[in-house]
Amino acid sequence: MPLSIFGFQAMWSPYMIGTLVFIIIVYFLVTIRWRSDFKGNEPLKKKEAVYFILGIILLYIVKGSPIDLLSNITFTMHMVQMAFYLLLIPILIIKGIPWWVWRVVVEFPVVDKIVKALTHPVVSVLGFALTFSVYHLPIVFDYIKIDETLHGLASLALFLSAFFMYWPLVNEVPGQRKIKGLYKIGYIIATAVVITPACALIIFTKNPVYATYTDGEAWLKAMSLCVPDKTLASLNTTVKLSGPELFTNLSPLRDQQLGGVLMKIIQEIILGVILYFSFREWWSEEHKLTEEEITAKALNDFQEKKRNQY
Repeated sequence: MPLSIFGFQAMWSPYMIGTLVFIIIVYFLVTIRWRSDFKGNEPLKKKEAVYFILGIILLYIVKGSPIDLLSNITFTMHMVQMAFYLLLIPILIIKGIPWWVWRVVVEFPVVDKIVKALTHPVVSVLGFALTFSVYHLPIVFDYIKIDETLHGLASLALFLSAFFMYWPLVNEVPGQRKIKGLYKIGYIIATAVVITPACALIIFTKNPVYATYTDGEAWLKAMSLCVPDKTLASLNTTVKLSGPELFTNLSPLRDQQLGGVLMKIIQEIILGVILYFSFREWWSEEHKLTEEEITAKALNDFQEKKRNQY
């Protein structure tokens, strides 16, 4: 059955488009027109603007386009949505906002202490793993998916946990905690490992565990979070919506397992790219240091030779 039966609002989230356009306008006002109000400000870099716009576009794709609707129909699409929402968008937003803007935010009273505590490497990695794992416990997941307020708060908590996890890895704010060298590589590997147990349970379970993707009544309640009630009511009188099986050929178990597999694959690709650039950065720094040491030694030898001649 085509998704178009749910209507334009459910498929394309026009209110979200308006909100994101407003955010983009504010971003350019702050970073260009009002930047003189910020201490230590610098001209907005092209790459920063590109990162931010890409982050906002990707946010709309995973949370405002038909992908969001599909995430309520299939668990596979839910996990794809989670992968990009948690593992890529936070990086783009952190790198897209200039450091002199971030400094105002992270050094704000009280906020600075929260950021310092939650961006400690051990706390940030374990915090993300715990938030992700608890959210995907069947009893928690099914309860949150049918409550609009809880679902919104949970989405925010997940995003913030991912944000704090990435902050010490990619932020460029002077004075903020920054992981460097081989520690960065170890941190990335740890990040890749922490959600593996949760994904493994989803992949290797022998039965579908989420009622919101298997039980018709629970599924309809979850769908009401992204489809207007009037639309659902009118559809029930015509096509008799009974569950996600109307829109997919995947069995609930295969759908669940595929979702877990895709989450891990996307995670490994994203973190693999970050690992590559981090390793290349470390390698360049190490060889640069070696070259400087060789030059210094050669200079000392030359000076010693000159002294011996006299």
